[in-house]
Amino acid sequence: MKTQVKALVVGGGAVGTSIAYHLARAGWQDVMLLERDELTSGSTWHAAGLLPLFNMSYATTHIHQYSVEFYKTLEAETGLNAGFSIVGNLRMAQTQARMDEYMVYATTAETCGVPYEWMTPAQIKERWPLVNTEDLKGAIYHPTDGYINPADVTMAMAKGARQRGVMIERKWQADGFEWKGDHWDVTCTKMVEKGGNLVPGDEQIVISAEHVVTASGNHAQRTAKMLGIKMPAIPVEHQFIVTEPDPALVEYRKNGGEEHPVLRDADAKWYVREERGGWILGPYERNAPARFEYGVPDSFRADLFPLDLERIEEEYMSMIHRLPSSETVGLKDDFNGPICYTPDGNPLVGPAPGLRNMWLAEGFSFGITAAGGTGYYLAQMMVDGEAEIDMASLDPKRYGQEWMTTEYAARKNEECYEHVYILHHPDEEREACRPLRTGPAYDRQKARGAQFGCVNGFERPNYFGPLDAPDSFDHNARSFRRGGWWDYARAEAEAVRNAAGLIDATAFTKHVVKGPGATQFLDWFTCNKLPRVGRINLTYALTDAGTTRTEYTIVRLAEDEYYLVSAGAWGAYDGDYLRKAAADKAGEFGYIEIQDVTTQWGVFAIAGPKSRDILNEVIKDADPSTALSNKRFPWLSCREIELGMCPVRAIRVAYTGELGWELHHPIEMQTYLFDLLEKAGEKHGMKLVGARAQNWLRQEKSYRAFGNELGRDATPLEADLPRFVDLEKDFHGKDAMVAKGVRSKCVTVLIDGPADADPWGREALYVNGEKVGRLTSGGFSVAFGQSIGMGYVKPELAVEGQKLQVRMFDKLWDARITCDSPYDPKNEVIRKDG
Repeated sequence: MKTQVKALVVGGGAVGTSIAYHLARAGWQDVMLLERDELTSGSTWHAAGLLPLFNMSYATTHIHQYSVEFYKTLEAETGLNAGFSIVGNLRMAQTQARMDEYMVYATTAETCGVPYEWMTPAQIKERWPLVNTEDLKGAIYHPTDGYINPADVTMAMAKGARQRGVMIERKWQADGFEWKGDHWDVTCTKMVEKGGNLVPGDEQIVISAEHVVTASGNHAQRTAKMLGIKMPAIPVEHQFIVTEPDPALVEYRKNGGEEHPVLRDADAKWYVREERGGWILGPYERNAPARFEYGVPDSFRADLFPLDLERIEEEYMSMIHRLPSSETVGLKDDFNGPICYTPDGNPLVGPAPGLRNMWLAEGFSFGITAAGGTGYYLAQMMVDGEAEIDMASLDPKRYGQEWMTTEYAARKNEECYEHVYILHHPDEEREACRPLRTGPAYDRQKARGAQFGCVNGFERPNYFGPLDAPDSFDHNARSFRRGGWWDYARAEAEAVRNAAGLIDATAFTKHVVKGPGATQFLDWFTCNKLPRVGRINLTYALTDAGTTRTEYTIVRLAEDEYYLVSAGAWGAYDGDYLRKAAADKAGEFGYIEIQDVTTQWGVFAIAGPKSRDILNEVIKDADPSTALSNKRFPWLSCREIELGMCPVRAIRVAYTGELGWELHHPIEMQTYLFDLLEKAGEKHGMKLVGARAQNWLRQEKSYRAFGNELGRDATPLEADLPRFVDLEKDFHGKDAMVAKGVRSKCVTVLIDGPADADPWGREALYVNGEKVGRLTSGGFSVAFGQSIGMGYVKPELAVEGQKLQVRMFDKLWDARITCDSPYDPKNEVIRKDG
């Protein structure tokens, strides 16, 4: 057994096996996979083997689509049949809201190249007469989908990996990880059988690996403890039952009837597929408990939990309603096993927080579907430095180490399981474990009708609804079209354009970078010129591949001290990258100190034509009338000011594109400052404004958003931001960025869309019936009175006036590319003097 390898993969389920295979296929030699028991002995063995392509996530859809196509190739390569039955996937809808969900989802499928068809109840009944369609509105059908044998596909990938030189070692458990500066020493123990249990034996070895990947499935909490990190991958019980043969189904197939597709009745919360003349029912019921919060017992191997039929009675009865012939069929077998989840349902794929060359592939609730694609894209990240798609939405650091807890993960994972088939509104906000992180002004905002969203664990107002709204108002306001919140957001956006709005931006990520090496480091780390003392610049940190890794507003406080502000949703993600980059360059540039000050500073953004008038009423200055003038406080500058008794680091910038300031203040003074500004703004028509209105307003200014227009699949030049790139200097990722050229280009579009809906930012763009791009943001423009969006198109089409069409609710709507920053393109409003 080798003790020195290039890459060590820990975990022999479908995911780990795929990663080992794809690392070898990408050209890495000396790849080893360790499995503590037998291959597939974790959740893989009792998985139902479904391959659901339905997913609202752009990255996850690509991963699932790759898996489906990849699995079809394995038999030709390995000689092993993976048991792939391409029977299609029929996702049925009982309500129009569910059909709206499918139409919104279909736009993501379209941009990713996933084929789909629409079916009426009559078409379903004609094709599969055993299905009761009397209460259906319709369905979406994936003809390339189906199901696969989880053990067979894993063994096929394992054989393919061995053929490519991968070493697979069973009955070896990883018991310790130690970073040695340029490699990991992994202590491994030989596992032995004892009384039916698998226990550590006396034999131990240390394997040195340049890279380690953990794909430990249900054992993720044990892995996290050994690595000294937190990750919210905790299993939840999942039951499915297998019936005896159904005589009606047997007769139907005997008479030439085609195999049923995988049936999904989302409104009934279950899937069903054929199994040897009978049916497999898999429900996603309420109250399924999390398990193994603190680790898997040594006695638990390929084991199951007792079935809880009462918990799934409602789903079982609804299967009988949908397939009446199943009513008299007995139960043949049952399964209740652990399936790992994360709070948002997406797995944790990417670099481990704070660690070098340690990669996570954990928390797979749809592990068979995701295994192939995860191996492919993670191998790209490890071998090439970046994947061809933006994997940020799966990054393990989206859950901050400072606030993630076991209790949070367990309760949120239970909620996520329950929500598998609950309507996935793009504007949904789930309720479990909230509120958790709140600013001091939270109660005041809630009393004024705030309906909150959750960003990096922080509560942030999405919009301000009616003061007498019940607690369920936000839930009732959701829609796939214009929800109940839409009129409130419109009024807030209009207030910013016509008077003033106050926005709570406390969730912004904030870092201080200082020290003798700070200036040289940041000059190398970011692509724009560094600002002068007292000024600010917008800039980007790039990946090794030259794409956009992080967006920063940099405030220069002193010659060697900088205040960096980045997206609130990406705190740990940004901080980890920043600290690792600084550590890499400390020897070259000198001492660099980095402090995460996110929770020390609150932020209010005040914006609108009346914002200066409001601040003038509370500013304490020798000459209040000129304190905020262009001469004393120009656009894109920073000053320390006093508002009443509150010291404020004021930055003259506004994400809404209006005259405005960001007011960074000591968090302990937030309620005082909120009251002060609210009172001063009353006579000027100031409204409290939430994130949804702000999102609309920033699109009117063509301001790109990280995670939407900005990400690891596009360069700043492709985002059409050359003014923020200084090609005269050397910076990280420059050569790779230039070499890529401009493959697609970011544009802003105005849309003549439906009267009751706006785009969500995932829709396909067309010219003359040809797909030419996709939206990355969408909303409504109060300035232009119509839908607006931002997205990417072929470079030759990125010209003002170019006519497009946008797919919304299965129809094409006319759109046109407008100029960059269609609202106030010359920035006259934002520079307004006074």
